[in-house]
Amino acid sequence: MKVAKFGGTSVASGEQIKKVGDIIHEDHERKIIIVSAPGKRFSSDTKTTDLLIALDTQVAAKNPYTEALQSVIERFQEIAASLGCGNEHIVAFSKELQALCEDDNISDVHRTDCLKACGEDFNARLIAAYLNHRGINAKYVNPRDAGLVLSDEPGNARVEPETFAHLKKLRDLEHTVVIPGFFGYSKSGHLVTFPRGGSDISGAIIAAGVQASLYENFTDVDSVYAANPNVVDQPKKIKEMTYKEMRELSYAGFSVFHDEALMPAFHAGIPVRIKNTNNPEGEGTLIVAKRDYETTPISGIASDEGFASIYVSKYLMNREVGFGRKLLQILEDEELSYEHVPSGIDDISIILREEQLTAEKEKRIMDKIQTELRVDMIKIERGLALIMIVGEGMTKTIGMAAKATAAFAIAKVNIEMINQGSSEVSLMFGVKAKDVSRAVKALYNEYFGENPAVSDAVVLEPVEASH
Repeated sequence: MKVAKFGGTSVASGEQIKKVGDIIHEDHERKIIIVSAPGKRFSSDTKTTDLLIALDTQVAAKNPYTEALQSVIERFQEIAASLGCGNEHIVAFSKELQALCEDDNISDVHRTDCLKACGEDFNARLIAAYLNHRGINAKYVNPRDAGLVLSDEPGNARVEPETFAHLKKLRDLEHTVVIPGFFGYSKSGHLVTFPRGGSDISGAIIAAGVQASLYENFTDVDSVYAANPNVVDQPKKIKEMTYKEMRELSYAGFSVFHDEALMPAFHAGIPVRIKNTNNPEGEGTLIVAKRDYETTPISGIASDEGFASIYVSKYLMNREVGFGRKLLQILEDEELSYEHVPSGIDDISIILREEQLTAEKEKRIMDKIQTELRVDMIKIERGLALIMIVGEGMTKTIGMAAKATAAFAIAKVNIEMINQGSSEVSLMFGVKAKDVSRAVKALYNEYFGENPAVSDAVVLEPVEASH
């Protein structure tokens, strides 16, 4: 049994959904289908989820929302007409949306989740109806009926352990099961959603619960690439990579896969294959627990912008018990989360998403750090980008860091900070956001190009323990 998840661009229009139907029809092992909300049909288009968020904004502000409501309905009308589905589906969707908008007995946060989830839910129902129309015995299954139990954290829900036992019953269904991704239900009965992109998470959870032989994630690219194709011209395709490598790359800016989505599949030992809905015969990228890294110690290079650093320096910081805890407590008091904490004996940097750090919070943080920790220096720097070099073969190969520093020198990019993850799967570099594209191109040439500045790295041979 395979679990196949289809992303937003794969189900953005009736024509795309017909391709999904072909893919399901061609392989009878694809018994459980997870679908996203309709994504963009073209570059300037608006995702259905964003239309629903706009609708929720108008409802929350008690503004007229008829136009926003109609935008959502028209999107599904167009899909239904293309698929030859009856208008009764659209009538039902319209009534449900209207009822949600008028419901005064629901909290704002839960109404927001309910409206956001309509994109996936309505699309799953349409797709199930279409599959039956073309002769595939399909059944829509709501996440509540499937047994997807989540924590009661609207917009940021996490799976509860009992979910995996509940999902096993899906294996017994004779139908091709179509389940909307992105949401589930709390123990108290509230509909709650994962973070944006959470349909990937739904797919991995369900694959683990039914003990699938393979979790297929269909998107709009042939494979995962070693670097962003918008930055590097025709980067190499990654044929095989590990769960750890994919998670690091997803976190660092690869948009193919949600960075939290792999863990359920990883724990269940289920391989994941990323494939292209528009080229289903393509090999795609296989994600596994272990791979041969001798010829390709580095899997890929990712980058992301929108970071800031809080740099703190104090003489003999390393001898002051509790300094780090007190510093992080100040951030917690301001409800700030951090990404990285590179440090030395007398200094420490905290890397966080810049959007969290408002001008008011920045002033309060600087005042608190100065008065409570009596530091020698504090400096906040904005406009940073993080570049991540990822590969499980990195620690077993001599010369990996030398290649990176050579690339930065060639690109004339100053390194603001360096940090190696404790997992030793990645090397992180902080640079000015304006320099990030130039740096990524240089790094790609160094690791994957034909003319690297540093000669090929050497793989370390395992050393037998002496007695």
